[in-house]
Amino acid sequence: MKLGILKEGKVPPDRRVPFSAQQCLEIKKRFPQVELTVQPSPIRCFPDSDYLNAGISMNSDLSDCDILMGVKEVPIPDLMEDKTYLFFSHTIKKQSYNKKLLQEILRKRIRLIDYEVLTEPNGMRVIGFGRFAGLVGSYKGLRALTIRHELPEPKPAYECHDLAEMKSEARKLELPPLKIAITGGGRVTHGVMEMLDEINIRKVSIDEYLATEHFDEPVYVQLEPDAYNKRKDGSAFDFGHFVKNPTAYEGNFLRFAKTTDLLISAAYWDPNAPVLFTPEDMRSPDFRIRVISDITCDIKGSIPSTLRATTIDEPFYGYNPVTEQEEVAFTNPKNITVMSVDNLPTELPRDASVDFGENLINRVLPSLLGEDSEGIVQRATITENGKLTERYKYLEDWVNS
Repeated sequence: MKLGILKEGKVPPDRRVPFSAQQCLEIKKRFPQVELTVQPSPIRCFPDSDYLNAGISMNSDLSDCDILMGVKEVPIPDLMEDKTYLFFSHTIKKQSYNKKLLQEILRKRIRLIDYEVLTEPNGMRVIGFGRFAGLVGSYKGLRALTIRHELPEPKPAYECHDLAEMKSEARKLELPPLKIAITGGGRVTHGVMEMLDEINIRKVSIDEYLATEHFDEPVYVQLEPDAYNKRKDGSAFDFGHFVKNPTAYEGNFLRFAKTTDLLISAAYWDPNAPVLFTPEDMRSPDFRIRVISDITCDIKGSIPSTLRATTIDEPFYGYNPVTEQEEVAFTNPKNITVMSVDNLPTELPRDASVDFGENLINRVLPSLLGEDSEGIVQRATITENGKLTERYKYLEDWVNS
């Protein structure tokens, strides 16, 4: 079995990689039947020399490999027929910008396994970069606050060598008393809380958060969906019912908007579910939020001020609630600062890659290279032999249109 590690070809470039050199050595030890070849890359977070020094084969030509693994979408011209590919395809939600990619995958009879839908039997995702999205997204939100308050600001996340340096920068922050609300309860949210806990921002209960208008220190509250959604008929909130029947609910977030300085949005949002607030709500004198770090980055979704995805180089813009338009960040104190970078983990490529690789080695490779007894690979296989698999037949009309 020949396994090839692809160089990333998407623009803008992504510096992450499925496996570090040390992890490649671990793969060879644990799966001796596997031959590994790494495609050279000038942008990868780990230099080619790491792999060469570890004795890992490197070759630009991976045509003799059976399985090819990358991170982001593979450029259409680079796709090879009759291969197995693993990468984030961004096609399962019928993303229009990747329709041609999926069409070419089908035409070339590629077996596509998508990281996004690698799940445990209980439905939990096996791998992902959520923790790092949370870590970087919270750091950026705090950095925006320091700029707004004209306080000493930490260096941008992408200038930090790794997570340890970013946390070191965060510990230097001198924050005023303020209130931070975080939505969600998954990996992204836990990454956010990891950063806030690192700098000793105290977590408080919902009751304490709402009852105390001003604290004498920075605090944060975590909000699960039952805190900001409620049944229209007055019945008790039920998460299973909410997931299946989002239109039976209405928003209940404004009580937090009246007493929050920084909102960090880290929750999955269904377009059929209630929004957190409306443009009209944002014009209210009671709307206190001044900085929004929208990690989920649903454009004009649950947060109407998320007008577009921002970039790593220019992560912030100002949202004018009166005109509902974007303005240059930090030029008008009445504007709300928005952070909506949609590829946050790329700012910590070394740590994110190592964490990603560990999960691949422990939970995915045994099923990919051996018996898939739990159906982990099968559930994540979108295409095979030129056809969509049964689980993804819902994409058929879209991809053929």
